[in-house]
Amino acid sequence: MTKPVSVRPYRESDAEGWLVCRTLSFLRTAYYDDVKQTRPELSAGAIELVAAAGDGEIVGILDIVVDDVEATIDTVAVLPGWQHDGVATELLDQGIRGLDARGVRTLDAWTREDVAANAWYRRNGFSETTRYLHVYLGAGDDPAGFRTPDGLSSPVTAFVHGRIEDEVELRARYARVHVCRRYVRELTPR
Repeated sequence: MTKPVSVRPYRESDAEGWLVCRTLSFLRTAYYDDVKQTRPELSAGAIELVAAAGDGEIVGILDIVVDDVEATIDTVAVLPGWQHDGVATELLDQGIRGLDARGVRTLDAWTREDVAANAWYRRNGFSETTRYLHVYLGAGDDPAGFRTPDGLSSPVTAFVHGRIEDEVELRARYARVHVCRRYVRELTPR
């Protein structure tokens, strides 16, 4: 790691820094519109970590939801300017140590087409197992086929899941279609 950070558990006082880190790190990715106004509450037993710079600024975040022997990365994000310095990998390493101690056997994550994110997962021992589509209905897209309850207008925007087998057809119809990938890493608990 070229810039020193300290990885520690998330504290309530980190909420604003968590939001800033997540928003700015997602801004130039396919998840640019997945903005949160508050930090979501995670289920009991989640691993919640932050990477803080020497001045205390939150420069990286990792939230992992744990469900018995399986876990899912809910959020991993690193501030621009700190990306490609090993911050996410340091967070992941510490998160995996916590999972190993609990006997968790698999860790999965979902991402889209972002080249850097997909390369990071593969470099860190994850294998792609599943694909489906995230499809957005937006300005200029034909809303035909979308139904709304009586009394409401046709959709202005919508976000739906689609089958990977329909990718060519959906890309021809909608301006914004993303391949969503599931990555899985097998763990070796102690």
